[in-house]
Amino acid sequence: MDAIELEVTVHALAGITEEMMARLIRAAYSSNIKERRDCSTALFDAQGRNIAQAAAIPVHLGALAAAVAAVRSMGPAAGEIWLLNDPFAGGSHLPDWTLVTVVAHPERPGDILGFAVSRAHHSDVGGMRPGSMPADSTEIFQEGLILPPVRIGTEDGLEAHLLRLILANVRQPEQRLGDLRAQVAAGALGAVRLVQLAVERGDEKLMAAIDAVIAYTERRLRSRIAQIPDGTYRAVDFLEGPEAEIRLELTATVSGEKLRLDFSGTADQVTGNLNAPIAVTRSAVAFALRALLDPELPTNDGALAPVELIVPAGSLLAAQPPAAVVAGNVETSQRIADLVMLALADAAGPGLAQGQGTMNNLILGNAHFSYYETIGGGQGASSRGNGLDGVHVGMSNTLNTPIEALELEFPLTVRRYELREHSGGGGIHRGGLGIVRELVVGEPCTLSLLSDRRRHAPHGAAGGGDGLVGENFLNGEPIPAKTSRPLRPGDRIRVETPGGGGWGVATSRP
Repeated sequence: MDAIELEVTVHALAGITEEMMARLIRAAYSSNIKERRDCSTALFDAQGRNIAQAAAIPVHLGALAAAVAAVRSMGPAAGEIWLLNDPFAGGSHLPDWTLVTVVAHPERPGDILGFAVSRAHHSDVGGMRPGSMPADSTEIFQEGLILPPVRIGTEDGLEAHLLRLILANVRQPEQRLGDLRAQVAAGALGAVRLVQLAVERGDEKLMAAIDAVIAYTERRLRSRIAQIPDGTYRAVDFLEGPEAEIRLELTATVSGEKLRLDFSGTADQVTGNLNAPIAVTRSAVAFALRALLDPELPTNDGALAPVELIVPAGSLLAAQPPAAVVAGNVETSQRIADLVMLALADAAGPGLAQGQGTMNNLILGNAHFSYYETIGGGQGASSRGNGLDGVHVGMSNTLNTPIEALELEFPLTVRRYELREHSGGGGIHRGGLGIVRELVVGEPCTLSLLSDRRRHAPHGAAGGGDGLVGENFLNGEPIPAKTSRPLRPGDRIRVETPGGGGWGVATSRP
């Protein structure tokens, strides 16, 4: 295949996933999807290979393949629609519902052409706390309704009896149903566009083009790996557990065009909910390598082909049931990405200071509303310039909920929303600034807070200073990084997010 046709195919497939994403966002009911855009869309071929994914949430990169594999193991038929969220059967954490539409072949209706997939964070899926992201869960059953791969309908409609069962176990069921139907609509659009592409190009030509796109992606990544000097690179970092620090360890070995990432030495899975299923670990690795080696790399199965992952089963990064995992998807994923960058950043290119390294998950809710937000912070500086201020760093790539939309939909008032002055590390290039976000609750509700980098600062690079650690406050009093508690009307929650590390030793700087 010539270069022009290859590039056209890459963008044709990516364009379908972007269009699916646009429909999902526009059709969604919850602010979490329609405002924050906490969702992803992708296409897979009949073999279950990822052939394209929209540029959306990094924590979903490389993770959807496990969901499609779980559905394929159930023997789906063309035209069926499947749903799952089980972290130990293709999911990430329970609030992320993955919907898989099985696309029928246009000329052989009984055969499968591919799969149109979406993953969206639903603001509540049941469990012990409103918002389904408790800070104090110790087993997965406390975190919400568990959905193994289950057929919920066909192209003719959804199964009403099964929907009633699902919606009876979640808060705000009307909103959950609206968001689920938006995912169904996105899958239907993806199916139509994939069929159109097959008809226009011809089945065999399209399959050959997909093979070429995946092979091209693999070649690009291999060439980037080959530019790293052969050798062994190591890194150690920590998550801030409720009672003790949790060690993560990586040994990265580069040999020609191959990369081996060995996470042996990382802590075993813990009693709390910082455990990550293996799909989340793969996702964090995929993002970190993309950011370090080739930000424009097409997103498909070729993007991890040259990488060997060694993750001991039962460790923090390959948790086994019934481990609690809700924070593994949002916080542990951040630290995995940090670890890969820490090990390879200097060898792979110009040094990069650490960013805030947390999503600062803030969850407020009761029987009537569920508010969820990830809050941005400081990006790390590099040899190229200052870190960005007040942005989502690492595995999060959502927008914020605009103040107007937040106050219209929820019984909440925004008191402060501003950059956190002097929070970035000093250096020739300054680390990005964190954010101050303060909300006042208007009715009794529950707070759940999942954050990190409250004891371990984001490190500077090349002699640059560390960023400030984050802080959390309730009515002006400090509260832990990870906590759940009841709130009363008038209570004030303030989250001050970490700044990024600085780069270089500054002898004089304006």
